Amino acid sequence: MDELHKFLFEGLPVRGMLVRLTGSWRELLARRDPAQGGQGAYPVAVRSLLGEMAAASVLMQANIKFNGALILQMQGDGPVKLAVAEARPDLGFRVTASVRGDVPDDARLEALLNVHGNGRCAITLDPQDRLPGQQPYQGVVPLHGDQREPLQVLSQVLEHYMLQSEQLDTRLVLAANDEMAAGLLIQRLPVEGEGNLGGATGRRNEDDIGLSEGFNRIAHLAATLTREELLSLDADTVLRRLFWEEKVLRFEPQVPRFACTCSRQRVGGMLLSLGRQEVASILTERPDVEVGCEFCGAQYRFDAVDVGELFTPPVDHPPGSETVN
Repeated sequence: MDELHKFLFEGLPVRGMLVRLTGSWRELLARRDPAQGGQGAYPVAVRSLLGEMAAASVLMQANIKFNGALILQMQGDGPVKLAVAEARPDLGFRVTASVRGDVPDDARLEALLNVHGNGRCAITLDPQDRLPGQQPYQGVVPLHGDQREPLQVLSQVLEHYMLQSEQLDTRLVLAANDEMAAGLLIQRLPVEGEGNLGGATGRRNEDDIGLSEGFNRIAHLAATLTREELLSLDADTVLRRLFWEEKVLRFEPQVPRFACTCSRQRVGGMLLSLGRQEVASILTERPDVEVGCEFCGAQYRFDAVDVGELFTPPVDHPPGSETVN
């Protein structure tokens, strides 16, 4: 079952989340099957990357409770030119990738996206009710750390991003195979007054040290979780094995799901933006215009009649007029 578990550590400003995408992840991969009209399976290493991105996007969306789409993009100079994961407030998610050339099954992040050091990770927050002129917020980080050393796994990239953008210590463990995409997030919460000296006694500094030690202990425990354990153990077992000495307050699980936002209306809008002449030129070469969704594989076809209706503005009849059907 697809599930997202949120939890807090009693007495510590630390929160956590564990996500397991099973049926939805398998459905997403199945849509690539050519027998179902898909474009063919992604290479093994790309499937693993997209699974980790799917789990990470759901965790980050649930973490910030943003009323809009959270879009995680990886752009690179390797065989993966672009990889995208999107999660929405209802925890609906989707992913896609643009791949050129051969990809070894064991390729890691550097070989996939950062061959010449030009890879980038971008997080975009696109409000659901965007005001006129309002632009989505976007933060971008390179695929290397502060010492210019390439980051080898997605979790390191996102930890680096969240430390820079939110100034919050975060630990992530991500894993994916063809059966499941999963992730564990541990994050230190900000505490009011943290960092102030608190008078001559320096008591606030002592408190700060205690808070840091608490997070470091939880983060160290989270880091012991292996990829195999994350993909094979149920949520209760994972949390019990990791944090059996901690007092963990758990909340009602939520259910992520695979969901695409494409529609015939949106595709029609895209054709309108191309212009009537451009669309008509396509129809001179083939019986219809076919557009496939890169995320879910859905196919939309517009024949000459559909295109004619698309570019014919509706007729407004004055009040009281009669029309003959």
